[in-house]
Formats: sequence, structure tokens, C-alpha cells
Amino acid sequence: MLNLLAPLGDHFIVFNLFRYITFRTGGAMMTALFISFMAGPRVIAWLKSKQGAGQPIRSDGPESHLLTKKGTPTMGGFLILLAVISSTLLWAELSNGFVWVTLFVTLGFGAVGFMDDYRKLTRRSSKGVPGRVRLAIEFAIAITAAIVVVRLTGDGIGTKLALPFLKNVLLELGWFYVLFAGFVIVGASNAVNLTDGLDGLAIVPSMIAAASFGLIAYLVGNLHFANYLQIHHVAGAGELTVFCGALVGAGLGFLWYNAPPAMVFMGDTGSLAIGAALGAISVITRNELVLAIIGGVFVLETVSVIVQVASFKLTGKRVFRMAPIHHHFEKKGWHEPTIVIRFWIIAVVLAVIGLSTLKLR
Repeated sequence: MLNLLAPLGDHFIVFNLFRYITFRTGGAMMTALFISFMAGPRVIAWLKSKQGAGQPIRSDGPESHLLTKKGTPTMGGFLILLAVISSTLLWAELSNGFVWVTLFVTLGFGAVGFMDDYRKLTRRSSKGVPGRVRLAIEFAIAITAAIVVVRLTGDGIGTKLALPFLKNVLLELGWFYVLFAGFVIVGASNAVNLTDGLDGLAIVPSMIAAASFGLIAYLVGNLHFANYLQIHHVAGAGELTVFCGALVGAGLGFLWYNAPPAMVFMGDTGSLAIGAALGAISVITRNELVLAIIGGVFVLETVSVIVQVASFKLTGKRVFRMAPIHHHFEKKGWHEPTIVIRFWIIAVVLAVIGLSTLKLR
């Protein structure tokens, strides 16, 4: 759409709007939301017809889930991917390499998630693709993307790590940066996946993170704003604002069907893809450490699992009643909407803190 309509700006001034990233971001968000609303009922009906009993529920999970979530279809992430990919292709500058890297990561991890969900459904088990196999594929995708990002950013910032709160400080990591970037993408992907355990719990913090990184991408990609804020400039990164807008719109549309009680679950198809996309954008904008702040809810969920497993293996005792930590609060008697909304509030606070690092340098 951009390549078709933007040139008309030379003859009709109204078409100049298509040259502005902010306008196209709004267009991508509304397009993704529209696609979600239009396709949602049909996608959910199709998933129900194919899945029958719906997503397998963990037998060792909270007892209430066996009653309240049984029969709900999964793979709702397909709806998110459909909306995000379609609207990005319509509104983004497709000659921008960063856009294609992000789409590659999103689709790649979405495919891994689809394989995982499909295996769970066909085997009627909560266990999908073996962990080592899944991680191997994820790292292959992430490392490939990281290498391309390094080449696209050039020698000036290619293998450097930015540090929050410090002005224009870039730590040279050499080619170790590629491994670090791959770890960020894979880690972010699986962190969102671990968070996706309650209706609406993962999607809203994902939207908050996407909106935050949309702003970061816009500022980092704009030379004047980058100089004013004394942050590093990554030429071309601003176009990722359009992708982030599409992700927010798709998230809003999915939340319409995922709000308690959920009509459909995101599944690994969506959670792995969303987390990987956020990780890829943080790598491109060189705000990997800021992602750990803005995505603090995802970090908390991941750390709770690591602590639980380590404690049980070393001492035979559990720190939490159940991990990830949102299940711990369920076991304590908190109602699901209470847990979800409180986590949303935490996500907003962490996003504000993360964005403040752009100025506090």
C-alpha cells in the first residue's frame, strides 16, 4: 500500500500522510484490529471443529482449570499472526530489512509454536515438542536473525550492547553479541510462553511492551530525537513502529475473545511468536536490557520457574506452591481476574520505568 499510495503525494497532498510513520502505525493498528474482529469468529469456530476436546489441561495444575478451561480451543495465536503479518505487509516500508527480520522471527517462532500445539492436541497431552528439539530450532532462527541484524546495522553499532542510564555508552562484545542477541530472542519468546497461563494474562503485558517498543523504535530511528535524548541512533529502526502498532491492534482484537472466560487460548503458536518479536525488536533497537524492565512480568514468571526447579532439585522443597508464579497465587486462593489485573498494573508500572531510561542517562 505504501509503495502504491505514497508517490501520489506529489499530486494529491492528502496522500503525503502515507509517508509518515505515525500515520501508518495507526493504520496498521486499526487494520489488525479489524482483521481480528472479522476473522475471529470464523477462526475460533474452525479451531473448535478441528480440536474437539480443546487444549489439554495440565493434570497437576490448579484444580479449577479442569472445570473452567476444559474444551476451550487453543492455537488462537494464529489469529494474532494473521492480523499482524497482513497489516504489516500493507502498511510498512517493505524495502526495510529490519521489517523482514522481525517478520522472519515472528513467523519462525510461530511455526515452532504451531508444531508444539499440534503435538499436544494429537497426543492429548500437555507435553509438546521435546524441549531440546524446540530450543535447537529456536536458537537456529534467532542466531540467523541476529547475524542479519548485525550486518544491517553496520560497523558503527553492529556488535555493541547499549547500557540503560548511560549516555551513548556502547559495550563492544564482538561476535559474542550474536549469541547474546540469540539468547535475548529465545529467552523473551519462552518467557511470554510461561506467562500465558490465565485468560488475558499474557496478551495485555505483550501489548504494553509492544507499544513501549513502538515508541522506542520511533525515537531510536529518528536522528533528531536520538540526538536530543542522547541515545544511539539506528537508521531504519523507526519502521518497526508500524509492526508494533500492528501487534497492539492484533492484541486488542485477540483480547476480545480471550477475556475471561476465554473463548480461545493463545497457545504456543501465539506466545512464542509474540515474545520472539519483542526480543527481535529490542535487539534491533539495541534496548535488550530495557526489555528486561518493560517485560518484567515475563521475567518474574521465568525466574519463578527457575527458582522452583532449582530449589526442588537441590533441597527437595518448593519455594512456591506452584510455578509459574501466577499459579502460586491461584493456589493461595486469589481469583483469576484479580491475579490478571494486578499483573497488568505491574506491567504498566514497569513500562513507565523502562521508558524513563531513555531520558535518565
